[in-house]
Amino acid sequence: MKSIKFAAIAGAAVLSIAGVSHADTLAKIGESGVITIGHRDASIPLSYYDDQQKPIGYSVEICQRVAEAIKTELKRPDIKIAYQLVTSANRIPLLANGTIDIECGSTTNNAERQKQVSYLPTTFVTANRLMYKKGSGISVIADMKGKTLVSTSGTTNIKQVTQMNADKNLGINITTANGHSESFLMVETGRAAAFAMDDILLAGLIATSKNPSQFEISKEALSVEPYGIMVRKDDPKFEALAGGVVRDLMKSGEINNIYSKWFLNPIPPKNITMNVPMSPNLKKVIANPTNSPDPAAYQ
Repeated sequence: MKSIKFAAIAGAAVLSIAGVSHADTLAKIGESGVITIGHRDASIPLSYYDDQQKPIGYSVEICQRVAEAIKTELKRPDIKIAYQLVTSANRIPLLANGTIDIECGSTTNNAERQKQVSYLPTTFVTANRLMYKKGSGISVIADMKGKTLVSTSGTTNIKQVTQMNADKNLGINITTANGHSESFLMVETGRAAAFAMDDILLAGLIATSKNPSQFEISKEALSVEPYGIMVRKDDPKFEALAGGVVRDLMKSGEINNIYSKWFLNPIPPKNITMNVPMSPNLKKVIANPTNSPDPAAYQ
């Protein structure tokens, strides 16, 4: 596996490779001989680094299945898989400008983002909740009045809590961090009272922390968040191929095995077990695959 890093986003300079527009992803991959998967560093267990800095996780494995299907479609078993670390803030620009070909992380599918990118069928359903230290006196967002709430920049979570704070005049001091690990650290070190994020990511961060028993997640859900794998907009051929892989995994039941591997069994690097059974919301999607951005479609 090849890991790649770019010093800067080259913008228009990345718009084509050997004359092939990145709008035709299959042609781009065929010309370059490489498919580049965008991944996260700490979205446990969906997309994260193991102890060898190798990208792994539920979303990454699904994208690896897509990559194998691309090799078959192009009759090019020699095509290499490269990995590019992305953040919440740069994942859409890096997909749009051709730096990555597919984004495999923990990305909420919503109507605003669908104006910029396309999504494969939803592969996970989560909810936006708060994480805080036990004994903090916090259980619902209204308890955050006068306190500091952190969330990760570039996420739907930060937009939601900022809007909620203004609409309900909650008096919360909202700040951002560059990544999920940094947001968690702010609560761990007392620089923030709570961290607003998708519950599955909060659970993963707690499970891999130094003292998991120190933290808890709110029962109050602020929103429903469908996760999807992102591909470039206006590339129907690539979207159909990649989306077909996801639908086949669901139809065959293989998605259940992938889910069990990452959510119900010990995972690297610390052999923790998430113990997160598949939700009724996700079972509904698997029975009838959809990439709808409407949260009501998942309830």
